[in-house]
Amino acid sequence: MPATTQYKYLDPEGLSRLKNLTLAARLVVEGFFSGMHKSPHKGFSIEFAEHREYTPGIDPKHLDWRVFGRRDKLYVKQYEEETSLRCYLLLDKSASMGYRSDQAKLTKLEYGSFLAASLAYLMAFQHDTVGLITYDTGVRDRIPPRQGPAHLRVLLKKLEDTEPGDETSLSETSHQLAENIKRRALVVVISDLFDDADKLVGALKHFRHKKHEVIVLHTLDPAEVTFPFDDVTRIEDMENRREVVSDPRAFRKSYLEELEKFLGKVRGACCGSQIDYALAETDKRFDTFLGTYLARRQMMNV
Repeated sequence: MPATTQYKYLDPEGLSRLKNLTLAARLVVEGFFSGMHKSPHKGFSIEFAEHREYTPGIDPKHLDWRVFGRRDKLYVKQYEEETSLRCYLLLDKSASMGYRSDQAKLTKLEYGSFLAASLAYLMAFQHDTVGLITYDTGVRDRIPPRQGPAHLRVLLKKLEDTEPGDETSLSETSHQLAENIKRRALVVVISDLFDDADKLVGALKHFRHKKHEVIVLHTLDPAEVTFPFDDVTRIEDMENRREVVSDPRAFRKSYLEELEKFLGKVRGACCGSQIDYALAETDKRFDTFLGTYLARRQMMNV
């Protein structure tokens, strides 16, 4: 791993606070991101799992002679296989991700790119495989999960080149990806989640149906959370350019009520489906947010 980097989406100071934390993926077959990655797949590795009866063709070196001495029957030691975690970072690059209010220093896409770069670095540090998928109305970039510094550089360069695109099609794209990602993995969705709530929930559940571990990092600008505008009379949708003219006070009340309903539905569905959800507001330091989040996941998996 290079000592220095020119990439803006890797802040070494911020990353230094994170690299000793554990990104634990509870349900991923490939194992736990905790120094050693254990898998329920049985093989002949280094950590004992259980005994099973000997059958012809199995290498005799795995016989447990102590059990034979007690039971007068041949048993074979089975072990838990060590394997690396496989991770897909799904980064929303739709037009709405290009938004930045005066309260934030970064657009949602820039903030999400910092999160993606940090997670990619952490995966590489632990010798896990990590890939990147960017999307708007469909998949725009796809870098398959691999290991190594060269692969990390490719991934970071792609993040550097990523610009806001077209409208969001998160639900449809997620359904396609859930079918196309064949091997079980950790799927990290970094998005503002601007989509129909029911369709969105169905798409996220599709990943879980395919046995993937899922993390949703819901990336919003603080202005989208609080709607602080007092003198707004014209509001424009960044993706389809539709405009709404309204009294700001009345619009604010209605907007915040709808936002709370949306967040409640998404959070509830994620909780009920064992999907990890966290709201990331772009006026918060990305390393502080990520460090707090990873520490919480670590405590949950102790």
